[in-house]
Amino acid sequence: MAELQIGRIVLGSCATNCYYIHKEGKTETVVIDPADRGTYIYEKIKEKGLSVAAILLTHGHFDHILGVKELQAATGAKTYLLKEEVPLSSDPEKNLSGWTGTQVSLVPDVEVSDGEELTLAGITFKVLATPGHTDGSCCYYLKEDGVVFCGDTVFLESVGRTDFPTGSGSKLLNSVREKIFTLPDDVKLYPGHGDATSVEHEKKYNPFF
Repeated sequence: MAELQIGRIVLGSCATNCYYIHKEGKTETVVIDPADRGTYIYEKIKEKGLSVAAILLTHGHFDHILGVKELQAATGAKTYLLKEEVPLSSDPEKNLSGWTGTQVSLVPDVEVSDGEELTLAGITFKVLATPGHTDGSCCYYLKEDGVVFCGDTVFLESVGRTDFPTGSGSKLLNSVREKIFTLPDDVKLYPGHGDATSVEHEKKYNPFF
């Protein structure tokens, strides 16, 4: 089995993690949450001899989508987002992009559903709907590789804020318990901000549980 390669670029005023992932020996990569500076993301990936096959979004807040337009212009890659998140991602007031002085409205090319499996660049992603940080937040589970890209649902010994539009603290805690903590302990979690962690670590040390 080809090993999964995970690259990270930290971008924007919120220090958001933009990930690009590919199978060893393959040139197609999938970008997760192009937070800002889409042309820069494209150039960094191109330098490594990779091409962008798809863009996955964990949710619609501005600090996860500001780079989408430029990255799409450079690559033609399609965007994927949970269908329940479109009312937020398409509304500059709800996605908080007004804070940046630039109003952004994003409608994905492909709306995905909870439990759906996507095969992109030879990698299988299972969509896990995890409402809480926003009502349409989701995570992407790569079962074969033991990896979850979890956006702002759960962080290293913390969880995402729920005081923004469509947020819910009770929903978020339920999402983590039901969708994340039910995965194998050795599954690695790659969040939207900060360092990676694991299911086992968060079950033991996350103070919110």
